[in-house]
Parts: sequence; C-alpha cells; structure tokens
Amino acid sequence: MLTFVTSAARCVGLALVLVLSPLATEHVAAATSESFTSTSVTATLISVQDSVPPGAETLSAGLDLVLAEGWKTYWRSPGEVGIPPQVDWASSTNVAEVEMLWPAPMRFTAFGIENFGYSGSVVLPLQITLERPGEPVTLAGAVNLLVCSEVCVPQTFELSMSLQQGTGIDTLSASRIGTYLARVPNEETLNSITEAIASVDPEQTALTLQLQSTTAFVSPDVFAELGAGTALGKPDIRLGDNGRRLWARIPILTVFDDFYHDPVLTVTDGIERALTLTPTLSSAPPAPPFRLEALTPGLDQMAWIVLIAFLGGLILNVMPCVLPVLSIKLSSAIKTHGRGPQSVRAGFLAAAGGVMVFMWSLAAILYLLQQLGFAVGWGLQFQNPAFLALMFVVLAVFSASLFGLFEFSLPPALQSRLSGAGGVSGYGADFATGFFGAVLATPCSAPFLGTAIAFALAGRGIDILMVFTALGLGLALPYLLVAAVPGLVGILPKPGRWMLGLKLVLGLLLLGTALWLLWVLMGVAGLLATTVVTVLALALLVVLSRRPLPPSPQALSVVLLIVLPMVAAEGLVRQAPSAKENGVGGIHWVSFDRSDIARRVSRGEVVFVDVTADWCLTCKANKALVLERDPVLSALNAENVTAMQADWTRPNEMIARYLEANNRYGIPFNAVYGPAAPTGIVLPEILSSDDVLSAVQAAAAIEGLTSSLVFDQ
Repeated sequence: MLTFVTSAARCVGLALVLVLSPLATEHVAAATSESFTSTSVTATLISVQDSVPPGAETLSAGLDLVLAEGWKTYWRSPGEVGIPPQVDWASSTNVAEVEMLWPAPMRFTAFGIENFGYSGSVVLPLQITLERPGEPVTLAGAVNLLVCSEVCVPQTFELSMSLQQGTGIDTLSASRIGTYLARVPNEETLNSITEAIASVDPEQTALTLQLQSTTAFVSPDVFAELGAGTALGKPDIRLGDNGRRLWARIPILTVFDDFYHDPVLTVTDGIERALTLTPTLSSAPPAPPFRLEALTPGLDQMAWIVLIAFLGGLILNVMPCVLPVLSIKLSSAIKTHGRGPQSVRAGFLAAAGGVMVFMWSLAAILYLLQQLGFAVGWGLQFQNPAFLALMFVVLAVFSASLFGLFEFSLPPALQSRLSGAGGVSGYGADFATGFFGAVLATPCSAPFLGTAIAFALAGRGIDILMVFTALGLGLALPYLLVAAVPGLVGILPKPGRWMLGLKLVLGLLLLGTALWLLWVLMGVAGLLATTVVTVLALALLVVLSRRPLPPSPQALSVVLLIVLPMVAAEGLVRQAPSAKENGVGGIHWVSFDRSDIARRVSRGEVVFVDVTADWCLTCKANKALVLERDPVLSALNAENVTAMQADWTRPNEMIARYLEANNRYGIPFNAVYGPAAPTGIVLPEILSSDDVLSAVQAAAAIEGLTSSLVFDQ
C-alpha cells in the first residue's frame, strides 16, 4: 500500500502560490525579515503575502537559505552524519502551527557514506496556521542550522518577520517559494506508481526495492529513510521495461535499533518529478530487471586481475608469515635427498597440489558463504575458534615430531604397496606440506592481493575460481620450479648430523607458530577455552608418544583428542571479550566508530584508521616496523590527529561493512581522513613511513582554514 506523505494544506499552498504569483504584480515591497549572514550562509524569512488578508486562516512563507560555494546543509533525513534544520517558533505571535515542507534533496558523499541535503540555495516552504484569522502576525524563529564544507559549522541565529493586515502579495517571494514548493513530492507524481515493493535482509545489510510506474523514469535517484543515525551506501539503480520499472539495491552500513523504522522512500527524477512513499514490505528481495552476470568484466580486465592475483600469491612467499611456511618447505626439500629426479618431481608436484587444493577449497567455501549472505574475506578462518584449535593441535604435533618425541609412519602394508608401485611413502606428507603451508600464508596480505581478492569476492563464481587459481599458482611457484628442474635440490647439502640441529630449529619455528595460534585463540575464544585446548593437545602428544598402546585404542584416542579441542574452543568461547587497553605500543588508540570519523573530521581533525587483528601477521609487521616508530609514532599522537583502531580478531559486522564499503575483503587496511580528504586516502597493505606521513599531511592541508566548530548529533 502506498502512503502519500504530503498534506492537503501544502497542496492548497502550492496552488495559492502558483496562481497568485504571476497575477499580483502591483506590489514589489519585500515581505522578508532581516537576513542573517555568515561566511557560509545567508538566511532570510520570506512570505508570499506581504500583509494578512481579512479572514485569512493560513499564510505561505519560507526559510530562504543561500549557501556559499562549496557549502551544504541537510534534508529532514540527513543520513548518519549531519543534522536537519531545526526552528523553534515559540516567540511568534498569532501563530498556532508552522509546518516545514522539504523539497527533494541532493546526494552528497563523504567518508564513503551517502548524505542528503541542499547546496547553492534552497527555500524550505512554511505553511502557517493562524490562531486568530485575519489579524497581524509576527513570525519569529530561533534557527539551528548545520552547514558543512570541509568542516561542519553549526549556525544558531534568530529571524523575525511581521505582517500587518492588508491584501498585498510579494511576487518575488511568491515566485521563489513556488519554485521550491513544486519540488516537494506531490500527489500527481505518486499516482503514476502502480507498485512499490521493498525488502530488508534479516542482517539489515541491504535494502532492495522495486517500483513500477506508468511514466518512464529517465535519471532517477532514491533516498531511503530508515531512522535516525542510519548510514547508507551508494545505491545501485537499474531500469527495465523501457524505463517504467525501477530496481535499486542500497547498502545499509549502520543501523541504530532504537530509531529504526520501516523504509520510507523518496524518489526523484530530475527537478520535475519527486515522490515520497512507504512501500509494501517483502521477505524476498525483488530481482533486478536484468541478470547481474550481464555486468561482466572484459577479457583484458580479467587478464589483468588474474596477473595481479598471481603476483600477490608469489609475493606471499616472502611475507612476514614466511618463517613457519619456510620451515615446512625446507623440511620437505631436505627429505628429497636420495630420491631420483622423477621422485623429486612427483613430491614437489604433490606439494603444489596441496596448495591448489587448499585454494580451490577456500574458493568454494567463500562462494558458498557469499551465496548464503555471510560476510566473506581473506583470512577470516582465523576468526573461527575451532579452526584455530585444530591448527594449534596439528602444528604442536608436527613440532613434537621434529623434536623426536615420536615419528609418523604409514602402516607396513601400505608402505609395501606404495613401494611396489614405484612410489614413495612421503607423497602424502608432501601434499600436506603444501596444504598447510598455504593455510599458514593466509593471515598475511601482500601487495596486489587486496585488489585481486576484492575483485573476486565482489564478482561471480567464475571470478572467484580464476582469481584463487592464479593466487594458488603464485604461491605454489617455488614447488613448481623445483618440479620442473629437480636438480635444484642438489644445491642443498647432503644429509648428515647437521640435520639434527636443523630439525631442532624447524621444530622451534613450528612451536613458535603454534604458540602464536594459541595467543590468537585466547583473543578469539578466551582464557578458559584456550586452557582446555592446551591440556587436550598435551594429552594427544602423550598418547602419540606411548608405543605400548594397541593400534585401535590409540587411533580412537587420537581422533577424540583432535576433535575435542575443536568442540571445546567453540563451546567455551567467551561472548564478551575484554577491551584492549589504549596506548599499547605508545599509540593513543580510540575504538573504531565509523560515524565518529565524520564528527572528528568536521572539527578539523585528521583520523588514521587501522583495521587489524591478532592473526594478521602483516598488521603486526606494519605496527612494529612503521606505526610504533618515530616519526610516524609522533605524527599519530600529535594534536588534532586521532588514531582509530578497528580490531577484527573476532567477527564484527560493523568492521566488515566498513571494509566492504571500501571494496576490501582482507586486512591490513589503513586509511587517513581529514578536512582535505573527507573520502579518505587508502594506504597500501605494506606501510612505509613516507606513505603514512604524506597521507596525514595531505588529509590535513586546507588553505585558509582558520577554525572549525564541533557539532553533536
């Protein structure tokens, strides 16, 4: 059911203005108040009537705002950031009620958030109901107005206009009010809509709508209202049925549950057509007028993205997470001494196959989660307590094996069978080496990787498959090179007593990685879950080291002691982790709040945003090598600079939406906002001091900016 939101009074007012303004030419005296003028705005009260006609019950007036170049003010629903004009008419005389009408707004984008309002000039029409018809009137308003450019400045002032008895019409004011009154949604435009359906998904991440009209849309825009403080992304608008069907999908970035209400939509089509309606709600989102797959990239773009993904995977081999991965690779290479070229080639191909199987499995899982509506991204498995527990147990077992606590061996019958087939019993271990090496590489983010992952996860299934295949090939390239040239293994020294020392070093590297995973698990699941997982892992090591146990009970114990840590990690997860202390590493961090970015920038501050996690090794490297060292440390702690940290160790929908709005699906992610960069300067994954300092300086640089004032929502 469609609901028309304008009243009959405004229709009468529009008719009055449009009919009288061209006819009443004998009066040119301005029915206006004295103006309020600042560097950003000039405000005046104006009236269609320059006097009160006998017996008149209503008058038509307007709040006339002329904004300086580059400045804007806000609509009745400004979005997450901003305040609509507010006027207190309590000081008026002979005024029973004042209704402010709202012309259709424009769209502004700042901080990746869509805001609605006006620039240039606007008249907010006023419908005035008199207490005593036909008697003199004094319209007095205390105005609170927020105007924004690079900064936001609240303006507070008073306007007053007195009208005596008479019959005059101010044609200039009538024409100006009539222009903007015509832009207020009207009944005739609404009657052209035959269907209006909208759907908000259960997670409140997107609003999807469909309008069917008897009049074709040409260049429409959609402004949604979901309650105070709601932040919306830029709508994806599509037309079908020769322009008579409008489909739109609007990302919902932030919702305040206390103020949330069912969607109200204002649709504009140029300045001649505007309507506001309440659509019928549907549980299923309307389908777009054409297939999403129609928006496919060209072959040249796809080839470029595949190349970027390949380079990103190749660079992962030398990222900060390389040490635990390198220990596995080196151990694999050492074991190939004594094998023939064919055996070496097969072993390294098996390792490359392990890398590719992991990448294809990850691609399939991400695609499935994407289709089910879950947030997806690179490295998100490290937010899962069960996954962390499993990885800790596996690495603890591998480490204990390198320390000589026990050795893995295949059953004798299986070894004989493999030997008879000309194979080597290590192929399974080679495959596992590649697989786990790829798993341990995912906490890292490399140059090019963010671009490739963002393209894949924002695209189709075939895009995900191609990007993750290229990524896997890049990561597996060292294995593939050795497989192509088996003689490269000969560079390594021959086996000897030195291998005992090397095994000890490799065991320590894997143990360090296992302890790091345990630390990450503590941040994700809490101390109790981490303690139980550790005890169960130690019990597993004891079982594996006890040779007298019969095979069947030992196998059952091993299975239980691998499964139980995963169950414990999930079942004992702490629901409310304690907040991390600010000032760690010398940086005075504040907690991430997307809307607070805009508020701080409106005061002239620079905001450095760091999206990080305990499991992100690249994030740790950025902090240790760049952020927590001078001169960057001093710059981030400087006056008028705010360091804002978003901790993504555990799943956080607000952070996920922020990343998605910036077309990112992995971390680290760093951006700098400021008066000169309201949309943000995105930094590369691998930070340098010059990158950070240049971005902070560029975001702060505003010529002629002398002061700014704070506003509160």
